[in-house]
Amino acid sequence: MSLPNIETLDTDGAIREAELAVAGDTRASFFRKAAVGGGAVLGSGAILGMLPTLAHAAPSPSQDIDILNYALTLEYLEAAFYDGAVKSGNLEGDAKQFAQLVLKHENIHVKALKATIKALDGKAVKEPRFNFKGTNTNPAKFVATSLLLENTGVHAYLGQAARIQNPAILKAAASILATEARHAAGIAAVIGKGPFRDGTKTSITPDAAFDVPFSMKRVLKAVDKTGFIK
Repeated sequence: MSLPNIETLDTDGAIREAELAVAGDTRASFFRKAAVGGGAVLGSGAILGMLPTLAHAAPSPSQDIDILNYALTLEYLEAAFYDGAVKSGNLEGDAKQFAQLVLKHENIHVKALKATIKALDGKAVKEPRFNFKGTNTNPAKFVATSLLLENTGVHAYLGQAARIQNPAILKAAASILATEARHAAGIAAVIGKGPFRDGTKTSITPDAAFDVPFSMKRVLKAVDKTGFIK
């Protein structure tokens, strides 16, 4: 099973149709609240260019809150994805058990991130509405999308590690990163398409010995393209 990008999953065009149907300004507004700490302005619903200040800013308490809200955005998405998968009743065997376990973890991550933001006198972004267009209720699409989301989470957390000022927040983020990596490895094993072939899309180690950090800009662009956020 090859998973180069989300288009691989969209064999019937449902995700692309959803992306076209969802108002770009609505998604852009949500991401702006989630990730921008200063006056960065979006244009016509584009995620690109939304982080010109944050992307190059020195670590600071306010940036830590921005990063926490960015992480919360991703955790909202994952928690909703697995919640829908479990409630659908369509999953069986290892996939079902995986979804149940990871749903529990993602809900805990959401609560922990919101509590941390509050403790830092920040304001947590609200959870948006999602439409996964069957990718979490169709068993085949579920495992493929889950692998994609979990690996994206690993790249996203790793990409922010050097930008966090507060050591306690860095420790917590590293803990979540490790769990996300275990999730990604677990679903790769469930898929069973060469999970132990190093450096492949369905491997437990897709980037071989060293995972690759993704910038916030890159991750948000990828999430926006799925059209999952209404």
